[in-house]
Amino acid sequence: MSENSTGPSTATKLIAEALGTFLLVFGSIGTALFASDFGTGANGTSLGVGFVGVALAFGLTLLAGIYTWGPISGGHFNPAVTVGLAAAGRFPWREAPGYIVAQVAGGALGTTLIVLIGLFGPTDWLSTAQDGGFASNGFGAQSPGGYGLGAAIIAEVLFTAIFLFVILGVTHAKRGTAGFAGLAIGLTLTAIHLASIPIDNTSVNPARSIATAIYGGGDALAQLWVFLLFPLVGGLLAGYVHRALFEPGGIAPAAAEARVK
Repeated sequence: MSENSTGPSTATKLIAEALGTFLLVFGSIGTALFASDFGTGANGTSLGVGFVGVALAFGLTLLAGIYTWGPISGGHFNPAVTVGLAAAGRFPWREAPGYIVAQVAGGALGTTLIVLIGLFGPTDWLSTAQDGGFASNGFGAQSPGGYGLGAAIIAEVLFTAIFLFVILGVTHAKRGTAGFAGLAIGLTLTAIHLASIPIDNTSVNPARSIATAIYGGGDALAQLWVFLLFPLVGGLLAGYVHRALFEPGGIAPAAAEARVK
């Protein structure tokens, strides 16, 4: 279907979702792997950007993606956001599978290009990055701070739900903040990473978790289920709770579809 007065075609929206997720993963995971602990200064301190820089990278790339491709696809770039919006009545369920496939593909492209850059880097850069898990999410021995499975589950459900509550609030048709929505969403993602990177390297986004796990080795792949399941649980909970509390009577399916076109 070509683009017409009803809005972008399905294909255009899926491309926008893939590109936005690519930007998010490439920029943020690239920061984590290339710049977070780069070099040592003359006084012995790291020249890298650290946790703060990585958290900002996630928020800034999301913000850029929302303002660039959000007007086309809605700027989800995250399967948990897609299912959360659908649960809240803001997005048609029938379009969710296509969005999720596009997001996973975009994220995988992002880490694949990081690997290609690493192939032309210092001799041991790529192998060291992969031995270290390639910025994958993890718990137990794979957690930056040594946090266990229970902590990872609670963090992913809670922080993803918080993220969705913010998104649903600032994008509301009547109560939202219009042009400032992208800024609020990006800063929220930054704050989430500042709080939770030490717990499990912060997922709140299954596409991001898949993208790093495919290059992170056996441990990352073995623990991936946690970072697929529980962000989705958090997104669904937030969507249904928001709909029950803040959308009296719910949103009729036709109205929901109209809102996102």
